[in-house]
Amino acid sequence: MKSRKIVIIKTGETFPSIIPRLGDFEDWIARGLNLPPQDIQVVDVEAQQPLPPLDRIKGVVIAGSHAMVTQDLDWSLELEAWIPQLIRKKVPLLGICYGHQLIARAMGGIVDYHPGGLEIGTTDIDCVFQGEEDPLFGGLAQRFKAHVVHSQTVIRLPESSVVIAKNGFEPHHAFRIGPCAWGVQFHPEYDAAIETAYIGNMTQAIEASGQDPSQVLDQVVETPVAAMVLTRFGILASVSGGSCF
Repeated sequence: MKSRKIVIIKTGETFPSIIPRLGDFEDWIARGLNLPPQDIQVVDVEAQQPLPPLDRIKGVVIAGSHAMVTQDLDWSLELEAWIPQLIRKKVPLLGICYGHQLIARAMGGIVDYHPGGLEIGTTDIDCVFQGEEDPLFGGLAQRFKAHVVHSQTVIRLPESSVVIAKNGFEPHHAFRIGPCAWGVQFHPEYDAAIETAYIGNMTQAIEASGQDPSQVLDQVVETPVAAMVLTRFGILASVSGGSCF
């Protein structure tokens, strides 16, 4: 019998200049999960790899992407249609950035461009009341640093969700649906080197948004508390057996 895996859903690639030195989205997520390689499976949905059956899954992480949810790409619509099945079966699920937005829309939320434009750099994230007893956020600092880079956002959350974290720019930096499905707009898988590389690749977009790339760069620091969210998810999914009843 095949063992269950924690599945990383790859939804695109990072900038080509970053990959040789720092790796790609799935590498960063696998590192953050802090699990043996044999416990992890990467499924590249952009490359038309099929989604795995639920009885082969311990948990799912939907990665970030340079695509936009509102493009309604075929692979993204197929993935979006799969998400409610995971939530109904209480499969541990974590969406990061693009994945966060896709989970929200799959469950009835609205995604569009953020009216404030681009959020990029290392920023403060505030846990709100619902996060105090949360399996991923409970016991973390009420305010912590996290890496961000996004232009789209969850404009309206699904009715079934609760807000876990926010900041002054982004009111929906983390939410939960049911006992074990989360979306995080920030990037727990990024470290300072990755965020720095993103800033370097996006100077024109940063300037176009009215920000100074050098000031954004100066604020980049490591984000160990944000990273714990991904590590905690790895632990939860590993012991879940594929469902957190």
